[in-house]
Amino acid sequence: MGIVRKTRSVDTILELFEDTDHAFSGVSLIERLRDQMNKTTVYRILDRLEDEGIIHSFQDQKGLTWYAKCQSCASGQHTDLHPHFQCRSCGRTSCLHVKITIPLIRNHQIEGAELLMTGLCDQCT
Repeated sequence: MGIVRKTRSVDTILELFEDTDHAFSGVSLIERLRDQMNKTTVYRILDRLEDEGIIHSFQDQKGLTWYAKCQSCASGQHTDLHPHFQCRSCGRTSCLHVKITIPLIRNHQIEGAELLMTGLCDQCT
């Protein structure tokens, strides 16, 4: 973990990601942490953690940004490309740890990809 300055606020957010296997929307994190820090602080920490390769972000169908912990990324380099799943009933969103292959496209350099699958999770089916 290459975070230069580890504050109480950073620790609070890191603990949320360490204690779960699902993703958090930025909105839900702000709501959850509203008594401990303001919106700007939450987003600043999320940006920093993403830059450090500790978490990654992705968008859902409505354009809402979600955050989940990385498995094998490094500072400035996200290498764990994988799809995400969002339950249309309960809203739970998580990483799917399955291998996907990004196709090579002539005359293009692919630097990232996002795949969001939707349906019903195991608890809602």
